[in-house]
This record gives sequence, structure tokens and C-alpha cells, in this order.
Amino acid sequence: MATTSAGISNNLYWLALSLTPGLGPTRGRKLVERFGNIQDIFHASLTELEAENLQAQSAQHIALGKSLELAHDEFAKAAAAGVQVLCREDALWPARLSEIYDPPLVLYVRGNAEVLSRPGIAIVGTRHPTPYGIGMAERLSCDLAARGVVIFSGMARGVDTAGHRGAIKAKGKTVAVFGTGVDVIYPRENKKIADNILELGGTLISEFPLEAFAAPQNFPIRNRIISGLSLGVLVVEAGEYSGTRITARCALEQSREIFAVPGNVTSRNSWGPNTLIKQGAKLTATWEDIWEELPASVKQQLESERGAQASEERQQSSSLFEELTPRDRKILAVLKQDSLTQIDEIIERLEPEVSSSEVFAALFELELNGKIKQLPGKNYVKAF
Repeated sequence: MATTSAGISNNLYWLALSLTPGLGPTRGRKLVERFGNIQDIFHASLTELEAENLQAQSAQHIALGKSLELAHDEFAKAAAAGVQVLCREDALWPARLSEIYDPPLVLYVRGNAEVLSRPGIAIVGTRHPTPYGIGMAERLSCDLAARGVVIFSGMARGVDTAGHRGAIKAKGKTVAVFGTGVDVIYPRENKKIADNILELGGTLISEFPLEAFAAPQNFPIRNRIISGLSLGVLVVEAGEYSGTRITARCALEQSREIFAVPGNVTSRNSWGPNTLIKQGAKLTATWEDIWEELPASVKQQLESERGAQASEERQQSSSLFEELTPRDRKILAVLKQDSLTQIDEIIERLEPEVSSSEVFAALFELELNGKIKQLPGKNYVKAF
């Protein structure tokens, strides 16, 4: 954490800048550049601040010490809530976020801040997805998270929630970028998902102050952070006028890779991804389509980390396998973790050793026990 000569954290000054009314990230950053040192802004006179073409409200707020007072109060609230406040001078500040045109002045962080700098993919889409969209978002995020890729999304209903849920099912890391204060779960029904994210070492972040409510304008604003943190953005389903278009545009401006899941041309939710594919986005059907576009150094890093976990997972898998009945073992031997197996294929491959009725019963029990997952189209995969 960066500190001043007086021992006061520079984060406090960045936080004060972010809480100054009428300023915003772009003006705040330019103000720091002109003064050369963020501390000097808060030691400047009202005349000096007004000379920088600040709004009168902003200049007075800083000069009279109101911004610093707000920052002290906000820091105290954050500490009480177990929330970190990061500024761009922090070692934990994600470098990718500093590459974008309009990075936030501060980030409020609940959870593991180190995850913000790990290689990740943003998964975004409509709040009203079809079953196909939900299934694809969950499957792709699960497959990527299982290989160490962090899933970034916005915790909104629909595709965002499916993306987070997929990462959680893989016991992977996911980051939710809020359009509210980081202490305000929105929508409320996602509280369990937020808890799961933190339990698995993931992160909840926001640039908005604590207790900030779900103002409609906040959500398009936060989209640049979702894309900015990621190596690429995957669009699953989005209508012509969806907010997902803003995220995709941010990603293009930030030179991020764009991926899109093709959809039914008669569905309005397919307009976004299908249009992006026509414009050059990478058509994405499986996790491999994204994996092959990642930088070689990133793939090497993730494969190395994955290898270190493999022996432990094999031991766990072996232990679970020993607890199963002979019938369940035969079914699990047919299924894979990284590709789908249709129910007709399962029945065909197990005949005549296991009857179709036994297959249906076993699949139900295995899914109930969390050992397999059913995906759209009566397709199954191993869950461990």
C-alpha cells in the first residue's frame, strides 16, 4: 500500500478524489497528472484548483477538506465491513485495468484481491436468456474455470449469473463487478452466489461507494471494468439494444479478444452474438475455441498450475469412485469431464449389461449426489 511521508495511505487521497462531486475518473486522473502528486491537490488553494477548470462544487469540496472527511468516514466503514480500498499505486491493483482509457480511481474489494490480476475471460449477455443461453454460459464458464481461467462478469440476472454459477460448479475463481456498492448484493436472490464466490477464493468488486444503490446508469458504467480486467469477452446471448453491446464495444476499444456463441437466427437474443461473429468475433462452441486464442505464456502458466493439482484430484476421484455401486461405476466410465455424452449414447454403450430403466435411475441418483451434471438436450458430463 502506497503511503505518504506523513504515514497516511495514498489510498485515502485517491478515495477522497473519487468521492469528490462533479469530478469523475477522467477528470480526477488528469488532475493528478497536472499536479504531479495526488497529495498536492489536497494542499492546493481554492484559487489554484479553480485555475484547473474544475467545477466550483468540486474545487470547494477539495479546498474545504470535505472530500478528505468523506474519505476518512468511508475508510472506517470499509474496514468495519472487511472491504479493501485499492488505488492504482497498490501492488494488488490489476495492471490490465490501468491499460484502459478510463480506469476507476479506486476499487472496493471483498475477497481475494490477487484474483483480479489472474488470466480471465468475461462472460456477458442478456438478462433474459433462453435455456440454450443459460446452458452454454454455464457450461463454458465451468469448463474454463476448471482449467484455471478466472470468470469475470457482472452478477446480473441471466447470462451473468449463469457464468458465475458455472465457475462455482467447477470450484474455480470468479469475479463479480457490481453496479452497486460492494456491500449491496443486487439482485438480492444472488446472495448465495456471492457467498459461494467468496468461499471459493473469488472476489466481489465495485468502483461505487459503500451502500450505493442500484442506479440504472451505474451498470453501463461498470461494464468497462468487466472487459478491462479480462483477456477477452465472451458474448452468449444479447438483443440488438442490449447493454452487452456496451461491454463488447469497450472490449474492442481496449483491444480485448471478442468471442461469441452463435444462436438461432430467428431468436432476437441471437442478434448480438451473430452480428459480432459477422464482424470478426471468434465463433465459440467449446472452451477450446477460447483456449486456443489465449497467449502462449498464459496457457503455459495455467497448464503448469493445473498439473500441480492433477494428482490430488485423481486421488479424490479414486476415493469417490470406490464408494460407488458397480452400476454407477459403469455409467461414470462412459462419461467425460470435458465433453458431452447424450443419453441415447449412454444407453447404447451399456446394453445389455445395464437396462435403460437402470440407466435413468442411476443418472438421477448421480446427479442428485453432485457426481454428474445434466446439460440441455439430455447431455451429461462428470462433475468431478
